[in-house]
Amino acid sequence: MLAFRSFFQLLFHGTLPEAVLTELNLAPRAAGRPAAPATPAPPPVRTADGALQMLAILQRDARLVDFIMEDIAPYSDDQVGAAVRTLHDQCRESLTRYLTLQPVIDGVEGTPTRAPSADPSVVKFIGNVPAGAPSGGTLRHKGWRAVKVDLPAVNPRQDSTVVAPAEIEIE
Repeated sequence: MLAFRSFFQLLFHGTLPEAVLTELNLAPRAAGRPAAPATPAPPPVRTADGALQMLAILQRDARLVDFIMEDIAPYSDDQVGAAVRTLHDQCRESLTRYLTLQPVIDGVEGTPTRAPSADPSVVKFIGNVPAGAPSGGTLRHKGWRAVKVDLPAVNPRQDSTVVAPAEIEIE
């Protein structure tokens, strides 16, 4: 009898009667709303993903990893210099496409400057550093701060540890 009641109620009204749900120990759904499909959990974000993505971009655009992994000892300084000039231009273009960088201290290197912060992640004091936090010194490097990062979305189905896929030519 329960099966017949359920069949006709579903056929004409699209729901099961309360009595049937109670008898089957089922909880009724909210009226008028179908159950939401389960959404898969997003893949966990690893701290290395952004770094590997940037390295993959530099490899794709400038072949940076190929250059660094190459043994350059057999090449002349002129050959290495010519390769570095092209590599430099391509790497700089890639960086500026995805990152906006600004100096941490916008000053002239080699001139006296005051430290904007004692935070070691912002300013690193070098040389004969006193025990207390110094207020300034001679600027040796401006430092760099990323003020905007605009990396493309990562494909969750792609292995982020592959910086550059192997290439196989088909002849």
